Amino acid sequence: MSGPAPQGDEGHFFDGSFGGDTGKIDAQTRLECKICWHIYDPVEGCAYWQVPAGTPFADLPEHWTCPECDAPKHGFMVVE
Repeated sequence: MSGPAPQGDEGHFFDGSFGGDTGKIDAQTRLECKICWHIYDPVEGCAYWQVPAGTPFADLPEHWTCPECDAPKHGFMVVE
């Protein structure tokens, strides 16, 4: 059986996924982990990673991952 080789998650995003595109979000945008449904709210910041309240998702450090399941930032989805 032939066909395209499977690709990693980096090429497959759910509708509403952040995908690393900061043009899709603003400073107040809340985002939800597509794996465990943890919500990052900029108003609250992230106690686990010691991110201060008021920090937009786009300004999170590169090493930041979901504090609940360790999912990468690019897999978070925009909360409407």
